[in-house]
Amino acid sequence: MGWLKPLPFREVKRRLEAAGFAEASQMGSHVKFVRRADETVDTAIVPKKHEIPVGTLRSILSQAHISSDEWDNLS
Repeated sequence: MGWLKPLPFREVKRRLEAAGFAEASQMGSHVKFVRRADETVDTAIVPKKHEIPVGTLRSILSQAHISSDEWDNLS
């Protein structure tokens, strides 16, 4: 299992886009990313912060249905 570490917003955005997500909207300091596949729509809300903490990153991966191993392979 991959180990998570805090990452800057731009890196999280790059990896989500590599996984098929697109930036859909922004509400305040949070950006909504969406991935559509057939009937399924995955949504991840990412705070636009200089560094995203590990706990928040875990929540983002859970929302996006991405395992930490998959996340590591997107780097």
